[in-house]
Amino acid sequence: DVASLGIEFDEGDLEQLSSYLQLLYQKNQVMNLTAVKSMEDAWERHIYDSLTLLPLLAELQCEHVIDIGSGAGLPGIPLAITLREMTFALVETTKKKALFLSEVVEALGLDNVTVLAERAENLASDDGGFRGMADVVVSRAVGAMPTLLELTVPFLKIGGAFLAVKGQKAEEEVREARKASSMLGCTFESMTRTKTGTIVTYIKTKKTPNAYPRPAGEPKRMPLGKGG
Repeated sequence: DVASLGIEFDEGDLEQLSSYLQLLYQKNQVMNLTAVKSMEDAWERHIYDSLTLLPLLAELQCEHVIDIGSGAGLPGIPLAITLREMTFALVETTKKKALFLSEVVEALGLDNVTVLAERAENLASDDGGFRGMADVVVSRAVGAMPTLLELTVPFLKIGGAFLAVKGQKAEEEVREARKASSMLGCTFESMTRTKTGTIVTYIKTKKTPNAYPRPAGEPKRMPLGKGG
């Protein structure tokens, strides 16, 4: 029940969220976008789970949000539908998925969304055009925390926040990412349990060294702070 989040939908939001799910399930017949079988379950496991970020985003009063590894558009699309005053950049490396995201953006008339079919490592590099630009970076179900921090923190302005939607092992992941977070210039802020997961918040406290993110593929192959 989305209302339990204290969210009041604007007129048309629910219809748009419903249209998004219909597009998702149509496309899911020809490419693998979700393993959630029924649309009913998807309301909780995809829409509700994405919208658990709403209260935090509202509190942070941000303008520019980047969704890393957007995949089928989660959490970026549901958030963009419900937060029209914010701009969203959806970063998705897989061209087919990025194409689907562009179709959704067009079909729903989401003029506050840009789709970037590119690797996060390239966009956040010195000449990638997006380094230090975001108020908030979000991600859901993408990789282990040390890798994830390297792919997200360079996008943030100093004082900006990274919100990761994680599962049961969030505490363990934060512990494993301690070294990576200090190397990248961010600090662990809080952990918020929701009905569907755990939201982990990091705040960027200082400039990320130019060495990060490392070239495409490196952050995943050799996570920062591992083995030392």
